[in-house]
Amino acid sequence: MTTLYKKSLNIFPGLLLCFVVMMGAMFAADVLGAWINQLQGLPQDGSSPISSIFIAIIAGLIIRNFLGLHEAFKDGVNFSVKVVLKLGIILLGIRLSFLDVITLGAWGIPIILICVVTGVMVTLWITTKMQQSHRLGTLTAVGTGICGVTAIVGTAPGIKANDEEIAYAVGNITIFGILAMFLYPYLAHLLFADDPVRAGLFLGTSIHETAQVAGASLIYDQMFQMNQVVDIATISKLTRNTLLIAAVPILSYYYIKKSGRVTGQGSNVKKWYQLIPLFVIGFLLMAGVRTIGDSGVEENQLAFGLFSPEQWQTLADSLSTIGSTYFLGIAMAAVGLSTNLRLFKNHGIKPFYVGMAAALTVTLISVLMVYILGGLIDY
Repeated sequence: MTTLYKKSLNIFPGLLLCFVVMMGAMFAADVLGAWINQLQGLPQDGSSPISSIFIAIIAGLIIRNFLGLHEAFKDGVNFSVKVVLKLGIILLGIRLSFLDVITLGAWGIPIILICVVTGVMVTLWITTKMQQSHRLGTLTAVGTGICGVTAIVGTAPGIKANDEEIAYAVGNITIFGILAMFLYPYLAHLLFADDPVRAGLFLGTSIHETAQVAGASLIYDQMFQMNQVVDIATISKLTRNTLLIAAVPILSYYYIKKSGRVTGQGSNVKKWYQLIPLFVIGFLLMAGVRTIGDSGVEENQLAFGLFSPEQWQTLADSLSTIGSTYFLGIAMAAVGLSTNLRLFKNHGIKPFYVGMAAALTVTLISVLMVYILGGLIDY
């Protein structure tokens, strides 16, 4: 109990800071939005054209890189990125039926597979052409194609990557992922303005990290009032994340074969079941809860034998709001607060060319595949 109490005390200051940044961003978005609406001759209380998520991330970046982040806040900021983010994504599952999740996930698999495989192959090819470390290219490829830092950390032991290679790969994912998080919501609207399925698929398959996909889809929702995009982008990204189970052993084997090693996977390599993201399972469970509750309402006018249709809808909406507005808002503030841009100033330029090529490849393939297959999905 004492240890838990101490951990809670360590987490609280950073968690509170993320909450304050989020609330300040929401207030700033409302004030700026009302002012812009007034300038355009629109009602001041209309929908704000400014995204609070965008402001929260920018505010976090400014605080971290210009004012600095005191050591007392770091545990809470890390907790917000690693735990609060995942809790927010889990709660998003209450917005969807289990059948919706399975249908969208299944339809998205061909798009996701082609994006991932093409991105990995092109990245490895460019790495060879630029005479860069094959291990670095592998980490950049798997981080760009699948699930960012988690994929990099999961793959690194199997290919015997050193700390510098891991740092370079994480730097790639961070820089290009943040750029995509800010730019791709507007690109998605430009390309797929009238189609939330295609917009969500594009964001979910082209952006690296789960946090970055969440941020981009929330920005899209706040800017263009289309919350279906958040659901579809989340499902697409979670489906990508599960590919980690196959990617780690395949890429480890590929590296071992290419480097001529007969052994190579040490005790640090995770088992396949350890690679299943638990928050993906939590998201599916919440979708299952929604499905069972809705079935109870349809059959008996009671969800789980307890809640009237109105009570059940209110409960589901409340959980969704807690997840999408508050938990993810706190996590997005933490993304900004945890990004130290100074770490990347000493990196050589060639590895970032590799990262740029990987990011552009995945983006182009995503746009192409979403155009071809996105229209087949009925949501």
